[in-house]
Amino acid sequence: MSIRERLPNRRPSIPFDFEHNGLRYRATASYFADGRPAEVFVNNHKYASEVDMFVRDAAILTSLALQYGAPIEVLRDAVERNGAGQPTSPISMALDMIAKG
Repeated sequence: MSIRERLPNRRPSIPFDFEHNGLRYRATASYFADGRPAEVFVNNHKYASEVDMFVRDAAILTSLALQYGAPIEVLRDAVERNGAGQPTSPISMALDMIAKG
């Protein structure tokens, strides 16, 4: 079993906003000292709505995967995309935005 690479309690984070399928999202990404993505938090503009809960849970699972060593490219390849390779979910869009810096 891999060991989880934890982040310091205080760390720089980069917030960003995006829209997906007509809904607004706010995300925050943090990185390991070597520049690798380490965590992402995502919220929908309708706090505590069903879509907000789904996207928050997806972000938590994404963060855990990153902290256990999954490369962001592997996660990006694993999430749903349309026939043109475009993201089809808020978490896939957030992963693309984080990967592109």
